Amino acid sequence: MRTLYNILFAIFFALSAPFYFIKMRRRGKAQWEKTKFDWNKGFGQRFARYDSRLKQAITNRHTLWMHAVSVGEVNICTQVIKALEPRLPNLKIVVSTTTTTGMERLQNVLPSHISRIYYPLDLRSWASRALGTIRPEAVVLVEAEIWPNFLWRAKDANIPLFLINARLSRKSFRGYRFASFLFRPLFRAFAGVAAQNEADAARLKELGCRPEAIRMVGSLKYDAARLDERRMLDVPGMLRQLGVPTEARVIVGGSTHDGEETILAEQFLRLQKRFPDIFLVLVPRHFEFSREVGKKLAATGIKFVYRSEIVESTQYRPGEIQCLLVNSTGELKYFYEHATVVFIGKSLTAKGGQNPIEPAAMGKPVLFGPNMSEFAEVVRSFLAADGAIQVGNKEELEKALAELLASKARREELGRNALKVVHDNLGAIDRTVEMIVKHLEGGELYVAPTRR
Repeated sequence: MRTLYNILFAIFFALSAPFYFIKMRRRGKAQWEKTKFDWNKGFGQRFARYDSRLKQAITNRHTLWMHAVSVGEVNICTQVIKALEPRLPNLKIVVSTTTTTGMERLQNVLPSHISRIYYPLDLRSWASRALGTIRPEAVVLVEAEIWPNFLWRAKDANIPLFLINARLSRKSFRGYRFASFLFRPLFRAFAGVAAQNEADAARLKELGCRPEAIRMVGSLKYDAARLDERRMLDVPGMLRQLGVPTEARVIVGGSTHDGEETILAEQFLRLQKRFPDIFLVLVPRHFEFSREVGKKLAATGIKFVYRSEIVESTQYRPGEIQCLLVNSTGELKYFYEHATVVFIGKSLTAKGGQNPIEPAAMGKPVLFGPNMSEFAEVVRSFLAADGAIQVGNKEELEKALAELLASKARREELGRNALKVVHDNLGAIDRTVEMIVKHLEGGELYVAPTRR
């Protein structure tokens, strides 16, 4: 099985590599233009080539390898690290990510003593060299991204494997089950699995996870949604630069996908006739397509400006700009914090949805479309508590936006209910950390007692 996988992966990699690196280069160049983040730095780490600085940092140290695929997982990872470090104070933590946006986020939010690397591509020699260099006491994967060679090598080296914040969409579940001959032994290898809910636990068990390894801890996204880090963006100041009145009602479209920006812009132009003080902020999920989004916005007639065009000297007159198009990464939560109403993208014109917990944790009224399958349990919790509004189409969205813009009392009611749902679901990170620590106790690592 391993031989067959490696032959097929090598063929697939050879065929897809040009497209993979072109996409990476395009996204990296867009990041450089917006944030001056050097996407080339650390490129060799994808082939398990590490510099002397990293090797020196882990020499004679007990290490823990945590993997966070991209920005969403990075936000969870940072909260887990905050809770884990006091329990394992002598442990050196190495965090990997797959995307350049994930790496930029790691560089911004993690303290310097935590090493950051790119996850190696899943060829046998690169996975072996990566694990042989890092020599982790354990590997923690944030959400289910299963790469066979890496897990095979870790299993062969008797490295404990953990899967946290484990959730499986129907699509992922069907894929893993279809290839159960390959993935079932890998799921069985996990020493600990922190599942979000009973449905995910049942799916993970069916895929091969041992029942005794599974713990139901809840969603780590509730804990990770807390805005307790240093503010890195002055949103009110930016809105003043755009001529937006202090008392203006701000609609934020977060993590929008193709088509949703146009829908929101057209609805905004109609709603502005009834609510003259409103302002629109659009934050596309894939910022590298912002220029294409801008062309579509221009066709609607809305007056907008790109986030990257705002500098210290920028100043517009009131009414001159109607929309801010955010073509940067890692700033969405700061716009959520100052939103009057929030629409969650990838839920109207695309499928799967995006995370509604972050704005809910700030007590914001949240709207989303019918396609929220990747957050089905979270959505059920919010809807059951009247902590969010789900619409079936763009007509219902416009109607719901109008109702919320017109009623401060209704906005506050939704926000209070959403915040209660978040508070009722806190604690998943502490339960996850206890699962990891329990498995590592009894060895050479010093485990500090729980602080009361």
